[in-house]
Amino acid sequence: MQTENKPLILICNDDGYDSNGLSYLIDFVRDLGEVVVVAPSGPRSGASMSITSRTHIECSLVKEESHLHIYKCSGTPVDCIKMGLEVILDRVPDLVLSGINHGDNSSVNTYYSGTMGIVLEACMKRLPAVGFSSCHYSTSSPMDNLREYVRKIVRYVLSEGLPMYTCLNVNFPTNDPIKGVKWCRMGHGEWVNEWEHQIHPRGWEYYWLTGEYESQEPGAAGTDTTGLSEGYVTITPTRLDLTDYSYLERMRDLEF
Repeated sequence: MQTENKPLILICNDDGYDSNGLSYLIDFVRDLGEVVVVAPSGPRSGASMSITSRTHIECSLVKEESHLHIYKCSGTPVDCIKMGLEVILDRVPDLVLSGINHGDNSSVNTYYSGTMGIVLEACMKRLPAVGFSSCHYSTSSPMDNLREYVRKIVRYVLSEGLPMYTCLNVNFPTNDPIKGVKWCRMGHGEWVNEWEHQIHPRGWEYYWLTGEYESQEPGAAGTDTTGLSEGYVTITPTRLDLTDYSYLERMRDLEF
């Protein structure tokens, strides 16, 4: 399947193997390496790093072209990357990409995101990985203006690599033209008003998960949320290690 003299790029996503954003990502990077896609059979937004443990997984080849193989998988986004790494590929990929997601994954959305779950799984495997997300939530939104940014980032990571256990969370604003790129930290915020109460026509109650994002530091300089609101592509280096080292140092000598 793979050509040894070309970089091997594994692509996964959480919107499904036939999603618009995935098609764009494949097109943007196809000439940069041997591309293998393993993506869910349908939408899996909000799957985070969940895995399937109570039912079987099915995976099948849906497209085979020169330097491109696309597989669909019945599991979660993280199931897809696990399947790709252990079952489908015959060598370790040079790069793992995720996206392009329909909807941004800035701030706390990182924790809920199946798109970012993929790159964090890659981090666990000590592989360089980048997650791409667009602030356009429409599944048919055009993404042609993202090409140069995706290609520059992919080329950089293929050439320079990433620190061990660090991945990149890249988010694209809705404006066109884009103003440029900013390296940012994760903004602090939360989702509020998350449940919409409804009455079914047959009388029972039910709820839809919805909500509004509320920044805890609106307009703060250097955050991904501010950068996006100002019209910039934001790149947030994201670490797998969640340890609070400053608190750890303060508590080392405390005995219980």
